[in-house]
Amino acid sequence: MSDTAKNDTREAPNPFMPSPDDIQHWASVMGRAQQMMLEYALGQANDGNSAAASLFDPAHWLQNPTTQAWAEQSSKLWEQGVAFWTSLATIQPSFAPDADPRKDKRFADPDWTENPVFALIRQTYGLLAEQLLTTTRTMQGLDENARAKMEFAAKSMTEALSPSNLAITNPEVIKRAVETRGESLLKGLKHMLADLSRGQLSHVDPDAFEVGVNIATTPGKVIHETDLYQLIHYAPATKEVFAVPLVIFPPWINRFYILDLNPAKSFVAWAVEQGLSVFMVSWKSADASMSEVVWDDYVAAQVDAIDTVRELLDVPHVHTIGYCVAGTTLAATLAMLAAREEAGKVKSVTFFTAQVDFELAGDLKMFVDDSYLTLLQQLSAGGFLDGRYMAATFNSLRGRDLIWNYVVSNYLLGNDYPPFDLLYWNGDVTNLPAKWHRQYLVDLYRDNRLVIPNSLSVMGTPIDLRKIETPAYIQAGREDHIAPLASVWRLMDHLSGRKTFVLAGSGHIAGVVNPPAAGKYQYWTGDDAAATLDDFVAGATETKGSWWPHWIGWIAQQDDAKTAAKGARIPGKGKKKAIEDAPGRYVKQR
Repeated sequence: MSDTAKNDTREAPNPFMPSPDDIQHWASVMGRAQQMMLEYALGQANDGNSAAASLFDPAHWLQNPTTQAWAEQSSKLWEQGVAFWTSLATIQPSFAPDADPRKDKRFADPDWTENPVFALIRQTYGLLAEQLLTTTRTMQGLDENARAKMEFAAKSMTEALSPSNLAITNPEVIKRAVETRGESLLKGLKHMLADLSRGQLSHVDPDAFEVGVNIATTPGKVIHETDLYQLIHYAPATKEVFAVPLVIFPPWINRFYILDLNPAKSFVAWAVEQGLSVFMVSWKSADASMSEVVWDDYVAAQVDAIDTVRELLDVPHVHTIGYCVAGTTLAATLAMLAAREEAGKVKSVTFFTAQVDFELAGDLKMFVDDSYLTLLQQLSAGGFLDGRYMAATFNSLRGRDLIWNYVVSNYLLGNDYPPFDLLYWNGDVTNLPAKWHRQYLVDLYRDNRLVIPNSLSVMGTPIDLRKIETPAYIQAGREDHIAPLASVWRLMDHLSGRKTFVLAGSGHIAGVVNPPAAGKYQYWTGDDAAATLDDFVAGATETKGSWWPHWIGWIAQQDDAKTAAKGARIPGKGKKKAIEDAPGRYVKQR
């Protein structure tokens, strides 16, 4: 050994010791994070939320006895949590990591399987979650409704408590934070504070789309409006059009442009290309002026839209589509018209994932008990329900996919938002008239009165669904969690006219918005005289791709007469002059 080597007493650098540059960068990250929180607090204070200001102001933290108690309790919980996970980490498992772990995208990172610590955390969580769900399912002394609520609560709890939802127990989050030197956590904090300001979880960048610019762009004109809705008439794309026009009623709990997302996905654009004269109802988002709006008003609006189109085009009848809750109301409208001997105004009716019998309505029935209705009343003090509450309810039905997946992606990993138009639509909420919303939940979801003949009246007319003889096309989604397949099937039991049932692949949205060019999913047709859904499924024939071509074929079977696309068939050229360009003002109102 040389003298130089003998005299060299310098220590080798410690690979685990952060460099001064790393330390400086992390200090910068923490400083910027504090600045973000203070700016958010000041913004909330300017809006009158002084509680938020004190929450993020360190000077106030130790002055508040409640905060001190919270801090002490949090410290204890943190110590207990660290001790628990530390004890897990020191246990030598008697089993090997899963060779083929369950296909669960929450645990897709290899460390959940290959790293003994994270593998044990995941497996422990799986065992505890399964035990909780099993205990709930086997609990004695519960009726069916109580058990369903307990199972839903247990499922929601297990999803919320997943170790993937915590930065300290998610290996992907830890690695991303190290790789970015904390920038991913800072970006996630920015996303979270923006969502707190909006009061709503974001699935996409709110500024990525603009209605009428790069979404809801099918050409047309608003040709009629009331205090409740606007009527859009779309420009024809063919020289000849079907003599019988089409009037579409979207759900008032969402914006209508789910059926007009972009030219490639738009049902409206496709229907126009097939030669249909298409009219779309755009519901107004509720405000305090709509506090007394009830079911009769929505039925009256549907009748008004039908009559407006009939008079404009000088035709005896129209085709109609009712999507989801608007389909429920459309059934009531048809029953009322039948009772008044005016059923001839509607040539056919198409139901997109709609329900009339709510016995099998699924998880949404858990949101109609007295405690929830009381909460809704408190949240609707201004006469309307903020649409963000309804969005949160629907998201909770698929909490893993629509809540916690985005908490991890947006907040913990700091990922960029995906430019996904459907998710933008999902977050573009609509306010609901409080009185009508409660009436809907109580009369339909809770008491199931629509299928009891003459139990309900509309515009002074008792209604009976059995009087509906209008030809009906009934579409259901195989994986629909909002309008379950078994529930939609019940339309086959309550209507008296000729019925065609089509079972589409996927769920409540993708099962409907499935353009032929996409080549996705499939649909099933079968014996429309089948006594039960099981009998229908047993004998059904599968066809690959979209069901839209099957539907337009059915429309042509009802009446294939054509007429020139001129005069009143051009938006704004008939008795109804153009008020403004599509998509109109109502769809942009908050």
